[in-house]
Amino acid sequence: MTTRAVTTRASLQAGLAGRLGSANEARWMLEEVLGPDGHADEAAVRALSEMAARRLAGEPLQYVLGAWAFRALDLSVDRRALIPRPETEQVVEVALGEARRFASTLGTQGKKLLVADLGTGSGAIALSIAAELGADRPALKVVATDVDPGALELAEANLRRVARRRPHVAAQVELRRGSWFEALRPGWRGSFALVVANPPYVSAEEWETLEPEVRCEPYGALVAQDGTDGTPGFGAVEAVLAGALGWLAPGGAVVVEMAPHHAGVARARATRAGYRDVRVEPDLAGRARAVVGCR
Repeated sequence: MTTRAVTTRASLQAGLAGRLGSANEARWMLEEVLGPDGHADEAAVRALSEMAARRLAGEPLQYVLGAWAFRALDLSVDRRALIPRPETEQVVEVALGEARRFASTLGTQGKKLLVADLGTGSGAIALSIAAELGADRPALKVVATDVDPGALELAEANLRRVARRRPHVAAQVELRRGSWFEALRPGWRGSFALVVANPPYVSAEEWETLEPEVRCEPYGALVAQDGTDGTPGFGAVEAVLAGALGWLAPGGAVVVEMAPHHAGVARARATRAGYRDVRVEPDLAGRARAVVGCR
């Protein structure tokens, strides 16, 4: 790279950092547009200016960049789905533990391990499970569902993106459209080693108090109806817990992300539904984040 190109890049970064008030965001935008060594031509400068304007207008950084890291993956992100978050990375860790526990009871690598990711959004959970578990277990099948066609289009794009570096994922992830269990084949009842979901769990009242950046994300992926007992925002978590038991194989597990303040009611609902060994798992900040139960 010429000295002039380096100077141009450094000058651009300094200008962006001053405009945005964040050196890190400026660096991420430069890396997204220019790569590690790209030259800042006129088109790149224009693209960076447009990105900065979107960010200053309140759009989440992840949507502005168009991609974001989730566990070992680099995923496309946009307004069609929620932004993948660190809390959900820990939910995947719990889900992988349950899938591996179940797999250890199968005895042979050739037996199929069936997983459902309900409300897949960007595909982050399903693709992480396939990427991290599927290379060592070729018979893994992850069924990723969503009722929203736009979200499924994004998940499909991420499936192709991930499969470029991890070819085994292409054959292991199946995308299906439908609301929760309606998307699953009837013949799969009683066969799943794992049902995992990150459903909406914000109440309509809570949504009004969220940061403007968060309210840029899809309303339907954030906000849920109240639970049958009136618990605000608990309806979707309750629906997954109520329905998953009939789809699990003996010894299979359900793992559902939830709001920390739903921990008590989620544990009680899972126990009442008939799950064994019900527990609540924390995220990395120590907040209750996932309810787990076994058939």
